[in-house]
Amino acid sequence: MRPFISITLLILQIAPFRSLMAQTEFTLFQAQDFTPAGGFTPGIEGPAVGPDGYLYAVNFAEEGTIGRVSPEGQATVFLRLPEGSIANGIRFGRDGGMYIADYAGHNILLLPPGGQSVRVFAHEDRMHQPNDIAISDSDMLFASDPDWAHASGQLWRIDQEGHCHLLETDMGTTNGIEVSPDGQWLYVNESVQRRIWVYRLAEDGTISDKKLFHQFPDHGLDGMRCDVDGNLYVTRYGKGTVAKLSPEGKVLNEIRLTGQTPSNLAFGGPDGRTVYVTLADRGCVETFRADRPGRSWTLRQH
Repeated sequence: MRPFISITLLILQIAPFRSLMAQTEFTLFQAQDFTPAGGFTPGIEGPAVGPDGYLYAVNFAEEGTIGRVSPEGQATVFLRLPEGSIANGIRFGRDGGMYIADYAGHNILLLPPGGQSVRVFAHEDRMHQPNDIAISDSDMLFASDPDWAHASGQLWRIDQEGHCHLLETDMGTTNGIEVSPDGQWLYVNESVQRRIWVYRLAEDGTISDKKLFHQFPDHGLDGMRCDVDGNLYVTRYGKGTVAKLSPEGKVLNEIRLTGQTPSNLAFGGPDGRTVYVTLADRGCVETFRADRPGRSWTLRQH
């Protein structure tokens, strides 16, 4: 009887899995709530999935915090930043360390793997504010630096010694930023001007060959992430959508959200195809399934 019981149990286990997979494929690019509305402040931003598979985002319950959200959508305060610090972007390094853009303190903070408190990894008085950050395969950081009052901005590189290098100034309001999966391109958008620029990215972190990647006719732009194929997902602030652009800059899809002001997004889930979107107007995270894993998720698998 044992073989019969084992086969029966196996069938019973596989059937729900097949049903779940069929439902998952059927609901691609259909957004739904992941956390309750109002759990985060309107400053919710910087989503990033850690090595533990949990989602991290800034300003849970109050400003100056980092929230930790379980795969089931349960959020708690993970970290309280030093007095006067308020976070925006978050990225994880290869060793699991958490890099945090502290726009109020003009810092890039670092929470070491297994650490309980942050330290200042980089500080630059010439920054208006480190806003969104991107990270290369070699843990080189890039930060957007908007000056909202003057609709302008700058672009920075931060090396592993914590030194800040100004890459470009006199830009529009720099915001979302991302590195391509092959590490050869750096994408930076300008929120007010609704433009996305692409640069050729050298191994040493220098940029060249700046080109206009895409310009939208309306609404703002915020955080961006690439999938493994080099498609660029862009949050459309004020429009309530996430646009998916091909590596050639063509809009392939636009995913409708419940909220109107998505601020950023991150890939995660067991296969890297779950997209988490932070919504400033709703103070929560919405989620949808994508057809391909995210670049940031695959980096954590190596």
